[in-house]
Amino acid sequence: MVLKLHWAISYNPVHYLFLALGGALWMSSSRPAPLLTASPVRALIDEQINIRGCFLPPNRPVTVCTQMLCEDGDLWESFSHYVAKEDGTIDMTRDNSVGGSFLGCEPMGLFWSLQPAPGEREGLRLRKTNVETPYVVHVSLLEGHVSPSKGQSTELAEVSAERWYMAPGVQRVQIRQDGVVGTLFLPPGPGPFPAILDLWGMGGGLVEYRSALLASRGYVSLSLAYIGHEDLPGPKHRVNVGDSYFKAAFQLLRDHHQVCADRVGIIGLCFGGLLALRIATQLGLKPACLIFINSPVGSTFTFPDGVGEEENSAQVYWTYDSPDQVTFKSVFLPANMSPESKLKIEDLECPMMYIMSQDDQSVPSKENADLIEKTLKAAGKSHLFTCLSYPGAGHLIEPPYAPNARRPLFKVKPRKCKPNLYAEWGGHCAPHAAAQEDSWRKILTFLERHLR
Repeated sequence: MVLKLHWAISYNPVHYLFLALGGALWMSSSRPAPLLTASPVRALIDEQINIRGCFLPPNRPVTVCTQMLCEDGDLWESFSHYVAKEDGTIDMTRDNSVGGSFLGCEPMGLFWSLQPAPGEREGLRLRKTNVETPYVVHVSLLEGHVSPSKGQSTELAEVSAERWYMAPGVQRVQIRQDGVVGTLFLPPGPGPFPAILDLWGMGGGLVEYRSALLASRGYVSLSLAYIGHEDLPGPKHRVNVGDSYFKAAFQLLRDHHQVCADRVGIIGLCFGGLLALRIATQLGLKPACLIFINSPVGSTFTFPDGVGEEENSAQVYWTYDSPDQVTFKSVFLPANMSPESKLKIEDLECPMMYIMSQDDQSVPSKENADLIEKTLKAAGKSHLFTCLSYPGAGHLIEPPYAPNARRPLFKVKPRKCKPNLYAEWGGHCAPHAAAQEDSWRKILTFLERHLR
């Protein structure tokens, strides 16, 4: 099924005022003022925006800059340097950036290379909390090859673009039922639709934006909270729900009147993938498919109440590269896993896609992927396993064009640490962006094959 998205087009009055005033700079009697366009100006977050400039003096240097305020009020920015063609144009789908936040022909480079502007807080991660509003990105065309943060740059033209996770017609429904805490997203129309249970990692809370985007692509999606949420049993820094909780969530999704009961899959990032595999192999449920994103198959801590983590039991495996920087890879090394935590991979009965980042500094993804592949091969189930491997990509593989968080601020801090503790997640900007774009396309293809 293909969803046709209809966006109401809005125009930026500041831009047209600029044109009405003649643009002032770089204007001659025979050439209009410089113009910058973004097409479309409203789009889903996984859709490409084409940015072009025209009416520029030939062969002149220009800078294209993006700036955006996140929901916490922090300024994010990126920029790239171009040289106008003979016809006075630049086109990010055609031209190479020769400097700035990225190099080469990268049509969406200004989006995936966004970073906190100089002077903003350290360790930020761009994470949308209100999916019913867009990111509004201001794109400006500047004279010369400049660094916007240093000021003293002349703006020649500008345009704003909206980036959405939730398409028109998608419904967002808060779930507080049978103890389950989550948010359900329903595609437009009566259905029934295939469905996905969406599980994030140990960062906690209720992360909705991937679910909203999946619903925008035609899947009912339930984003499930299981740690660090005010409506769950405390304390917030540990998992206090057991197998019955995840079973209830899966059944709630499967029993929904707009869901095809035999076409429910699960997607999990990091610890969420471990939970997804647990649901598939130990709870008597039969998901149609699984998607693992840099996930372990066990851990160094045990599950005293079905899933709950024993407090502080994993911290002996934390590795400190400096007093304020921690790496968690040893927590999820198969050799360090407690026998009680290792899942019975051989009991898997549905197709699984494993997305593996080769520069993941949080989970030893290759070792876990190798263990899954070896176990399924021994069980005669190699046909169920698909592995995608991405050089230079870090831990947090998200939908396309999101900037990488290589060293974000970590919420859970042991008492001996200083006020700020940063987690090493790895990943390099350009290869991580390429991994996100490629993996998202293949995720949608995988879901189309196994859930439609």
